[in-house]
Formats: sequence, structure tokens, C-alpha cells
Amino acid sequence: MPGNQLSQAFVRTGMLDAKQPPAGETGLILWIRKNLLSSWLNIILTVLVAYAALRLALGLWPWFSNSVWQASSLADCRTILAEQGLGPTDGACFAVVTDRWHQLIFGFYPTDLYWRPILAMILFLGGIAPILFFSLPRSLLIFSCLAPFVCFWLLWGGTAWLPLLIVAGLAGGYALTRFVGAVISPTLTGLVTLALLIGFFWFGLMPLVGLMEAGLSLSIRPVASREFGGFMLAATIGLSAIVLSLPLGVLLALARQSDLPLIKWSAIIFIEVVRGVPLIVWLFTAQLLLNYFLPPGTSFDLTLRVIIMVTLFAAAYIAEVIRGGLVALPKGQHEGAVSLGLSYWQSRRLIILPQALKISIPGIVNEFIGLFKDTTLVVFIGLLDPIGVTRAIRATPEWNGVYWELFIFVGLLFYVVCYAMARYSLHLENLLRRDNY
Repeated sequence: MPGNQLSQAFVRTGMLDAKQPPAGETGLILWIRKNLLSSWLNIILTVLVAYAALRLALGLWPWFSNSVWQASSLADCRTILAEQGLGPTDGACFAVVTDRWHQLIFGFYPTDLYWRPILAMILFLGGIAPILFFSLPRSLLIFSCLAPFVCFWLLWGGTAWLPLLIVAGLAGGYALTRFVGAVISPTLTGLVTLALLIGFFWFGLMPLVGLMEAGLSLSIRPVASREFGGFMLAATIGLSAIVLSLPLGVLLALARQSDLPLIKWSAIIFIEVVRGVPLIVWLFTAQLLLNYFLPPGTSFDLTLRVIIMVTLFAAAYIAEVIRGGLVALPKGQHEGAVSLGLSYWQSRRLIILPQALKISIPGIVNEFIGLFKDTTLVVFIGLLDPIGVTRAIRATPEWNGVYWELFIFVGLLFYVVCYAMARYSLHLENLLRRDNY
């Protein structure tokens, strides 16, 4: 047989069309086989967990399905259930949530000023978005720097000159360090600028605020910290501490690895002392002692003092997480930065810290989640966080005896925020992976 006829009989000249994989090798079926039924032990555990989950769902479903959502008191809820032929515990009384949701969210913040915390949260989310998502324009970082000061003014009210002068002082200090430091020693200029800023904030800020306010009033209705409460209070303390503790933790981690003994041992003492004492003790310190260290005549709201103390507490833990990332870097990274002729701060900013922070992302987010949940401890110093508000609601004659419905609602609020932080952590880890080929 000729050679060309042989090739036509046994050699394929075209590709077959792609076909779908078998049903058991893709999608949900494959996931179940790999994760739930991959071995006899997994099969047994899957069956036991499914049985327990089914029994729990069947037990709780009547309680949820018979829920009462519209009532003015617990007695009304039980009356409505009795009219349906049900016992007082056969259905949930979520009417307490619909009746007191404003207290659970805003505490005792004035009802006619709810627009201020809502606007502050919108501005905060808008300000943090350019930091969290790299696809947004970098020019929006200016808004990210200004948003916290606007949020502070909206929440506490009072004169706008206080945040304006703080922004002006920080901007002036940055300009002095940036431009004067190019002519004189940057380190010396930075130390002088820091001393001037501390002196300005410590002695000259409040008198200057009063003078500017007398010349041009820029005030809105002030709200005392005792009127803060509910989930708004937890969000204010938790998000403020998260935003402030991360840069402070980075500085503490670098200071702990410094070659200068004074800086190194100061950072070590601070971190070990703060980590060695429970958070509840530091909260009592913020309530009772922190005012004694402030200039005479200065009075911080209790909420601000708690934010300061929780920030310092979180910074000590984050510093250790970031130090673990710094230690994990091979020595060649430091040597490579030196060989490129980079200064100390250039090497940290461009080479060392990006890699260390990438390694530390799970630990940092874990600390943030724990910190946000620990804001419920402020109930012990008299602040009405969501747990404190539930106690206040249960102390009223109308809702005395309601427990699970309030705790389920509060737990759901915390779960949504913590779950969002965990999902963003996974997104950031996947975004920064370098092994996705």
C-alpha cells in the first residue's frame, strides 16, 4: 500500500472537539467526594454532623417560624402566641428588635441627629476604600487622610476648628520635614518637627481653638460620649483602634529591631508591659487615670480615652505579629537592600515592610477581628455597647425576660463585620500571591 494511503488510514489530521467532563469529576459532586466522602472516617463524620445539624434545625425551626415581629411588649408577644394555640416559649419575640432597633444600633444618640453617624460611616467607608482596593485612583488617598477628622467632627459635634487645626498642624509638620529636611539633616528636622507638634497639641491647641471659634463660629450641636451606645459605639471604638493601631504597630515592630538601645528597649518595655496586662485593666486605667496625664484644663470624653487605650493595646499585639513577619524574611533581603544603596527608611518602605506585611496578613486580620469583638468589654466601665444596651432594654418593664432574640441580633451584627474582614483578608492574600501561574 502506498505511503500516503497508509498515513491517511492511521494518522489523525484534525483535533476532536472538547467534551464536558464526567458528572462526577466537576462541580458540587466533585467537591462532596473530595471533602465529605473521601474516606470512611470522613463519611462517618459527615453523617454524624449532618444528623446533628438536622436535629438542631428541626428543633429551632418552629421557634423561628412562629416568631412575633410586631408587639409592644413581651406580654403582647405571649398573648399573640396564645391566640395561635402556642406556649410562651414556642415562638421567638423578635418584636423587641423592631421596637428597640434604634437603641441597639445608635444607643442613646439623639434621634434627630442619626444622620450624623450614618454620614460618618459612609465617609469612613469611602475613605478606606482607596486603601483596601488598589484599582481605585491613588489621588483619593487625600480624601482618606481627611475623612477621619470629618467623622470625628460629625460624631462628637462641637467646633470644626479643632479638627481643622489638627490637620493644619500635621500638614505643616509634614511640609517642614519634607522640604526643610532636604536642606538640613532629615533626622534632626524630623525630631524638631515632632517636638514642635507635641508642644502645639499639648499646650497651644485648645486656646487657639477657642480664639478661632470666637472669631468665626463653625460649631454644630455637641454630643457627649455618654450618649454613644449600641453598635455605633462598638464600631467607633473598634474601627478607630484598627485604623490607628496598624501604623503604630509597624513603628513598634521596627523600633524593637532597632540597633539603638534606647529605642529598642523602650519598645520592648512598652510591648511587654501592655501585653502582660489584661485589656479590662487598661480600660479601667483609661476611665480613672488617663486624665491625670493630660494638660490642666483638658478633658477628654471617656470614649476618646478608651479609643486611645485600646489603640495602644492593639498596637502592642500587632507589633509582635509584624515582627514575626520581619524575622521570617531571609537575611539576603536586607543585604540586597543595602547593596542597592538604599537608606534605612527606603529599604524598609520599598523592600522589607511590603514582604513582612504580606506574610503577616492572617495574623493582623486575626488581631483586628479579636479587637473588634473585645469592644464589648467597655460595658464594665459604664459604656453602653450592644451588650450593655441589651441589659438596659431587658431592665424595662416591657421587655423584662427577653434574652435570646437580643443576643441573636447583636451576634449577627458582629458576625457580618468580622466575616467581611475575614473575606477581605482572603482576597488580599490571593491578590498578593506570586505562585499563580
